[in-house]
Amino acid sequence: MSQHSQSNTDRSFSLILLFAVTLFISASLMFVLQPMFGKLLLPLLGGSPSVWNTCMVFYQSILFLGYLYAHGLSTTQSHHRQVLLHAGVILVSLVALPVGLPEQVSPPTDSNPTLWLLWTLLLSIGLPFFVVSTTAPLMQKWFAGVGHHTSHDPYYLYAASNAGSLIALLSYPFLLEPHVGLAEQQQYWSIGYVLLGVLVAGCAFVLWKSQQKEAATEESVLEDITLQPVTKLHWLALAFVPSSLLLGLTNFISTDIASVPLLWIIPLTLYLLSFILVFSKWGDRIHPVMVSLQPMVLLPFIAYSFINPAVLPYWVDLGLHLTAFFIAVMVCHGELARLRPHTRYLTTFYLIMSFAGMLGGMFNTFVAPFVFNGVYEYPIMIVAALLLRPGLKSSVESGKLGWLRQAIFPAVLLVMGMAIYAGIDNLPDYLDTIGVGLILLAGLSYSFRAKPLTLALLSGILIFFTMALHGLLSNTLYQERTFFGVLSVRESVLINEQNRPEKYHEFFHGTTKHGAQRLAADVSRTPLTYFSRPGPIGQLFSVFDNSDRNWTVGIIGLGAGTLACYAKEGQNWTFYELDPLVVEIAENPAYFSYISQCNPKVNMVVGDARLSLEKEPDQKFDLYIVDAFSSDSIPIHLLTQEAIRLYFKKLKPNGILALHITNRHLALKKVLSDHAKRLGLSALIQEFKPSTDIPLVVATDWVVMAAKPETLESLRTSNLGEWQKLPLYFDLKPWTDDFSNIVTIWK
Repeated sequence: MSQHSQSNTDRSFSLILLFAVTLFISASLMFVLQPMFGKLLLPLLGGSPSVWNTCMVFYQSILFLGYLYAHGLSTTQSHHRQVLLHAGVILVSLVALPVGLPEQVSPPTDSNPTLWLLWTLLLSIGLPFFVVSTTAPLMQKWFAGVGHHTSHDPYYLYAASNAGSLIALLSYPFLLEPHVGLAEQQQYWSIGYVLLGVLVAGCAFVLWKSQQKEAATEESVLEDITLQPVTKLHWLALAFVPSSLLLGLTNFISTDIASVPLLWIIPLTLYLLSFILVFSKWGDRIHPVMVSLQPMVLLPFIAYSFINPAVLPYWVDLGLHLTAFFIAVMVCHGELARLRPHTRYLTTFYLIMSFAGMLGGMFNTFVAPFVFNGVYEYPIMIVAALLLRPGLKSSVESGKLGWLRQAIFPAVLLVMGMAIYAGIDNLPDYLDTIGVGLILLAGLSYSFRAKPLTLALLSGILIFFTMALHGLLSNTLYQERTFFGVLSVRESVLINEQNRPEKYHEFFHGTTKHGAQRLAADVSRTPLTYFSRPGPIGQLFSVFDNSDRNWTVGIIGLGAGTLACYAKEGQNWTFYELDPLVVEIAENPAYFSYISQCNPKVNMVVGDARLSLEKEPDQKFDLYIVDAFSSDSIPIHLLTQEAIRLYFKKLKPNGILALHITNRHLALKKVLSDHAKRLGLSALIQEFKPSTDIPLVVATDWVVMAAKPETLESLRTSNLGEWQKLPLYFDLKPWTDDFSNIVTIWK
């Protein structure tokens, strides 16, 4: 900067504060709106984890459009025209306040709801989210033109934006969600949006008054080299991979626990924290440390999260995934920060970053589910992150055949792996030897830490060889991926009562078993797993065996169709199933024959159970069973106070509600106990543990509820199981459609 311009610069802190607060408020609004609206939409789509991933694609797409708008506005219009045009956009966006869902929205039941979900988001929050998305690049560009003594390098304001994002994300599950209902959240957000408009107006006023003119000659001295396409592509890759990894890890976490804001926010918090760190004044010192740590963490990550995941508790495995993810995005984002351009290209830089983030989300949401029948995009991006380590270009270009030398060892390993598949017939007998060998190879990967290509290829071969090995040993007969998750049918072998091996089929959703069936003709109609005759639901049908001849039974969740074998002639049964593919699998005798053998005329209603149940006449059912799971997660909207009221509205006066609450991570009995207490219902629980080694009879937890205590008295006093009254809990705020908080029910 020239001496003349230096002497005329503004050094006031108030100017920095105005722009920093504007960026902070904007980012806070953006990252409160994301989990808030995701939670608002969940009940419409059965609580599927894919709801959040689809929402993220929408957010990333609008963010890109906002950055594109900011880039075009700031590079083609004068300062005065920028102020006028942006003021017009903000005024138009006010018509969307207060934010909320359109009335009477209903997702499709016969097709993938992704496009419907995107359209609903666009109608509900498209305009306000677009305005919020423009703030970060536009305010930084405006700050570059107001004549402050730090205007030549406004990137440090990015820290204020990311700090707002991080604080908002952490505040949502721990402050907002536990204390403020969704309706109030929407009102407060709308007020905050109006405040943002006032702050942007203040920034615009400063820009308008400054009348700063950019010195073209000065710019040409500072930056006279145009951006090369390879530089832009490098930025694109460095932002694309972390975005895809973010959604892959989020899907991994929320599938097995619950699709709730808290678990969406953990990976996103780490993602944003990486931006804060790499663009801070310590970024240059942190970056080489992260580059060094990445291959160290890679060894336990591959060894325990892929080769032998059963060794560690779930939470330790989750910690490994989070640690590996954080270091990977720190390395990628650290490279982005190191390569950031002069302010002339500030909006271009942010535009490419946002475009890459959008592409990453689209890859996970639109491409991967149609290309892969499993969640393979996550390990692919783990390998891609290793390829983006600094030094790849120089190490590959060292000599004409540098890349070939780096690929030799992984290629040899690949050939050896293929030979193992082809040459060993009884592969399970060598599992221990193969596992030790794979872990040793994972340890060897550290020696290639300075060779990104070798490190990435070796890690990729280890991961995918291991995944293929697990798939081979699981004897998967069928696997398909839908919006609602990965469904698979596997063939396994048990030792039967005659001490002979016997084949049976298992039904998996994600990583959790949702049913099983023995194939032998004499036992193929026997309910198994969570629905066995010795178990709680079997006891219920046994106790009411003499009075249930004309019962009307409704069931949320089909699974393998196991419960159909409790049906009697004269009864009327209806299954409510969210995913059409589950119906196809359960009705296919090649996989499961419960329905075809026991109740081929059973009614099937496809779609979200609560929405479907609303259409049923009141007091229709004698028994209503809730057995809805997405992997190990029960959709929360099926357990709220409004849901329980709805079930009892559709039950007859002496009707029974049975809820399957088996869960590895959440004590759902606390929620149901609170509902029973507040709604004046009688409730019993049985935490069943099988007393004998009956094949495929497993431990399971069930709760039964009724409007009158005498309805359940015969079950409580029977000798078939240990039914007990639900214990009372006094430290729980009631779960409603407007409020839920899983932190209070962790096991």
